[in-house]
Amino acid sequence: MSALDRYQRFRFRRDGRILTAAIAAPGPVNAVDAVLHAELATLFTDLQHDPASDLIVLTGEGRTFSAGGDYAWFEQQVADPRKFRAIAHEARRIVTSLLDLEKPILCRLNGAAAGLGATVALLCDVIIADERAPIGDPHVKVGLVAGDGGTLIWPLLLGPARAKEYLLTGEMLTGAEAARIGLVNHAVPAEALDSKVAEIAAKILANPRWAVRWTKTVANQPLKALAAQMMDSALAHEMLSNLAADRAEAVRALIEKRAPRFSGE
Repeated sequence: MSALDRYQRFRFRRDGRILTAAIAAPGPVNAVDAVLHAELATLFTDLQHDPASDLIVLTGEGRTFSAGGDYAWFEQQVADPRKFRAIAHEARRIVTSLLDLEKPILCRLNGAAAGLGATVALLCDVIIADERAPIGDPHVKVGLVAGDGGTLIWPLLLGPARAKEYLLTGEMLTGAEAARIGLVNHAVPAEALDSKVAEIAAKILANPRWAVRWTKTVANQPLKALAAQMMDSALAHEMLSNLAADRAEAVRALIEKRAPRFSGE
């Protein structure tokens, strides 16, 4: 039995030495719930140790990649902050294990990616997006610090000023806009997504395995050093923001499908 057989929130497909991992959470938007969060914390280590693959494609089942967190899970974390505290180690491992993965990983951004979904997408080596796919980090809109990797990767890709504009407003971009400003590598029409992914995968796999893996390892060293410097503080501030009154109001407003009434507390 493969380690990948135990996953509930992913579907795996193989094409030669390419392994596709598709997020397959309940509901239409592949929202991050407790199970998916826990699985993301182990996925990249298990992919590293998968003997039958040399390149990973990360995508979403259906029409989305992963459009943020599950509202019911948010509500549980507000009601019992210990549940939020308990997943801090998972949040750290999602980022560090993705950066530790030696195999090249391509993101096939087939639809909306928000919050942690966007972070995971942007930490991949090459991101190929549907030109109409929305991508953004709206943590602030739900009353949270973007502590699970957004404050790490957005400034690296865009520069501090432009990244802070998107992180502080929570604004979403289209795939085409994201490619134009350098947030993702390529944006193509939906019907061309698979061919573009296959094209880049073939170019990478045409090169010697260990030259590819260890080039990536060296290129990721500055990201790993920055993650080690930032992640504990980022997660601590995110946990603090989960205690705020405006966080609880943001979650209630989402569930009740109304505009939030923030107090500043």
